[in-house]
Formats: sequence, structure tokens, C-alpha cells
Amino acid sequence: MIITKKALARRTFLRGAGATVALPLLDAMVPAMTALAQIPATSVRRLGFVFVPMGCDHARWTPKGRGALGQLTPCLSPLEPVRNQLTVVTNMELQNSYPGTHDTSNSGYLSAAFAKHTESSDYFLGTTADQIAAQKIGEDTQLRSLELSMDLNPLAGVCNNGYACVYQNSLSWSSPTTPLPSEAHPRVVFERLFGEGGSPEKRQTALARRASLLDAFNDDVARLKGKVGVADRARVDSYLDSIREVERQIELAEVGAAKNPMPDLDRPVGVPELFADHARLLYDLQILAFQGDITRVVSFQFTRELTNRTYPEIGVPDPHHPTSHHGNDPEKVLKIAKINTFHVSLFSEFLQKLQSTPEGNGTLLDNTVYLYGSGMGNPSLHDHVNLPTLVTGGNATGIRGGRHIRYDDGTPLANLHLTLLDRVGVNLDQFGDSTGRVADLFDPVAL
Repeated sequence: MIITKKALARRTFLRGAGATVALPLLDAMVPAMTALAQIPATSVRRLGFVFVPMGCDHARWTPKGRGALGQLTPCLSPLEPVRNQLTVVTNMELQNSYPGTHDTSNSGYLSAAFAKHTESSDYFLGTTADQIAAQKIGEDTQLRSLELSMDLNPLAGVCNNGYACVYQNSLSWSSPTTPLPSEAHPRVVFERLFGEGGSPEKRQTALARRASLLDAFNDDVARLKGKVGVADRARVDSYLDSIREVERQIELAEVGAAKNPMPDLDRPVGVPELFADHARLLYDLQILAFQGDITRVVSFQFTRELTNRTYPEIGVPDPHHPTSHHGNDPEKVLKIAKINTFHVSLFSEFLQKLQSTPEGNGTLLDNTVYLYGSGMGNPSLHDHVNLPTLVTGGNATGIRGGRHIRYDDGTPLANLHLTLLDRVGVNLDQFGDSTGRVADLFDPVAL
């Protein structure tokens, strides 16, 4: 058998007027006889973080016992289809987030650092785990990292308890003094992934010349298909169909906003009316970014602390923040549990899509680790202990899924960050207030 060299470079692009599309991993990019399954399990290529605000209802969140997961709790039940890729972690703590506030819950989640108490611009925190990872595994990608949010960032000045609003606005910090803005608008994210930059006017002109971004690539796609095999043609078609569907959903949201005489001032213009549709679009954009290897690091601030968002679609018409101060009122606690379950259900949909999206000899999930959770435990107490924490990952990540790990009370969340950074090849002696690595999360053979 003749072993040929790569027919295509991994970073092969389709280029059109004002747009660029990176391709998914194709067989034509892998030399013959080189199976992706032979890549060491320590080669985790992607690391993602999903932050949810204001803790959880522990009674409906935390599994019983420890070890193998039995029946999933009500809040975690939507994760049943991916239970083998799921590890529930209990007793994580953010000691540096005290005194307990919403601001420090948000700021401490990825930094495990003490937020300087200031109302001005002399804020100071710490470089967050996602940005430390991005410095290592983002060197060869179009975007070092992608920062997303469900909320706009209109807050300025002081927000709560004498803390500058930046601590709530920004989940990711590239240095102790450099918070990174997050993006909530799917169109802006889409153009960041596939556009070639330029002024808004130039982008609008390019958009006006085509019905879809993909219309600019018809000739390139035809040439590409002439160079690759049948399986690769199917992968390219599936990927481009996914891009077109995301673009279609964005366009529908924009049309709906244009026709709405009473716009929702809390929602960016052109963002889907329903929370779930907005979340799904931002999750789908993460999948496209991973498929094209546009980025390998994502942080997603689902909603910020102190949000007064309501969820009438799940029977919670009350604002989230006031409801979180439940004082053990059974009705309010149940509403918090409903919000927890709703957020988890959207994360589960995303994981299932990652798991069903082929990549090489496996799926996107196989080389992806996500940390999902909150910087607050019991929102009624504003505490930062027993944080709701989930770690998910596929086969090649080495994660030992289908389990509940209950660490000692007060185990620093920074220990988990340190361990996740190890998985992407960033080996630090210390992160935040870490006291070491966490045990039993990954298969020792894969370390």
C-alpha cells in the first residue's frame, strides 16, 4: 500500500467576497495509515466553560452517595443521554470570592482570585483559566478564544456592594487588569467566525451582494469536492449545511426584530425572542468554531449575576435574582430548581450535538472538555461553598464519566482548574488559591 502525503493542509480555507470559511477535519488532511485514534489521550484539543449565575437548589441538584451515578437528580435529569460523558463534582469552593457577593461570584469563577474592592477603573483580578489555556492552545487558531454571553454589557460604574460593574460584565480576563468583553449577538459572532473583518459598511455591502455567506463559495466548494473522496464530500456538505442553518436562524431573528413595533430593550436587536433559541444559536456557533478549528477555547456566561431575567416559558414569571433570595420558601426554591433544570437541558442539547458531530474517527466531543457551573452555592446565603459543578468530555479526553465525585468540604475550585489546564498541556505549580490537583477525575492511564 502506498502511503501518500496530506492532500490538504489542516488549515485549508474557502475564500469569497468578504468572508472566509475554515474547513472541518477531512480524511484528505490526514496521511494514509494515520488514525486519529492513535493520538495520545492527553491531547485534549478544546476547553470550554459555561457559567450560570446564582447557584442552585442543592436538594434537587446533588446526586446521592458517590461513585457511579445512579438515577440522576431532577436538575440533572436532562443529561441522561450523555451520562457516560458526565462527572458531577461536589464540594468545590471559591474562598477568594468572600465576602459573598454576586460580583465576586462572577469574577472568581474562572480566576479563583480576589477582586479588588473598587468602584473605579483601578480594578484588579487575575488572569482567568480560559485565557491561560488560550495562550497555549490558541496559538495556531484564527481566534485564541471566544467569549460569549446571553446578556448585553450595558452596566458601567459601580454595580453592587461597591464593586465596579466590570466584575459582573466580564467572565474572562487576559491579565489582572484586562477584562475581555463578551458577545451576545449571534450575527456579530457569526461574522467574527466567518467574516474577513473590515468596516461595518463594507460588511453590509458584501452581505447585500449575496443571499447567504455561503453563496460566495460555490466555485471553491466545487473545486474542493473534485479533490476529495466521497466521505469528505459528505462531511463538507454537512458542515456547510450547518453554517447555512445557523445563518438562516440569525436572519429570521433579525426579520422578527425589524417587524416588532415594541422591541425588548433587554435583548439585542436581532437576537431571538426566546431565551432557549438564543442559547441554542450561541451553542451552535461554538460547534461551528470547533469544527473549523477556528478556536479551541470558549467561555460562555449564560447570564450574569443579579440578572432579573424571567422564564415564563418554564413556569417562572418571577425575576431570577429576587427569587434566588428564597429564604427556604418552598415555592421559590422550586422555581430556582426549574431554572437550574432549564439551563442544564440546553447544555445537554449542546453536548449531544457535539457527540453526534463526526470528526476524524470520532466526534467533536471526543476531544473536548467542558466545565459547567456557578460561582455561588446557596444563593439565599450568598455563599461560595458546594458549588454546582459538572465536568464533561468525550473518549479521548480521558475523563472517567458516569460518576459523582464528592471531595472534602472546601476543596478549592482552583484545584479543578489546575487539573483541567494539565489536560491541555499547561502545567502550572499554582493557580489562584489552589492547594494541588483533584484526584479521580481522569483515567490515570491517560495522564
